[in-house]
Amino acid sequence: QVQLVESGGGLVQPGGSLRLSCAASRSIYGLNGMGWYRQAPGKERELVERIAIGGSINYGDSVKGRFDVSRDSAKDTVLLQMNSLTPEDTAVYYCYARAFGERDYWGQGTRVTVSS
Repeated sequence: QVQLVESGGGLVQPGGSLRLSCAASRSIYGLNGMGWYRQAPGKERELVERIAIGGSINYGDSVKGRFDVSRDSAKDTVLLQMNSLTPEDTAVYYCYARAFGERDYWGQGTRVTVSS
């Protein structure tokens, strides 16, 4: 089984920044994209940012312009730089990978809390 290992979550003050990282335990055959989703208490899981193999990026409307996703293809890793954080960004953030054949992989989640 492919394992996505996340790190970088924690407590940050409003207006601050945080960087999340995710690395696959092995190269994913047929990988076509990696990215991040999040789920806040009482809310549905939503897209944060996703980057496809070709480099195109999909953004969630709530984070566009504040968050930046990047990927290291050689190591199947993905980073999420989060800036100008607000309490509404508090959530569990999940690393995600999609491979051809509708094969999805999810990390265990890393918690981000934005609070003063």
